[in-house]
Amino acid sequence: MLELDLHGKRHHEVFDLVEEWLLRKQEYMPVRVITGNSQPMRNIVMDVIKTYKWKFYTPANNLGEIIITQ
Repeated sequence: MLELDLHGKRHHEVFDLVEEWLLRKQEYMPVRVITGNSQPMRNIVMDVIKTYKWKFYTPANNLGEIIITQ
């Protein structure tokens, strides 16, 4: 599964980064976005997901990632 790791990224650059990456990789879905435990980072990723009405889930064993299934 393809993954995008957001560790070390600044909040102000994440929306555009995630949006661009997901649009380029949507044919490979499901994909993993690693947010870490930052709720603001998770919220930004969720904003992108909601914009495109993609389906997603958060694995119960790792709350620091989001799987987008399209």
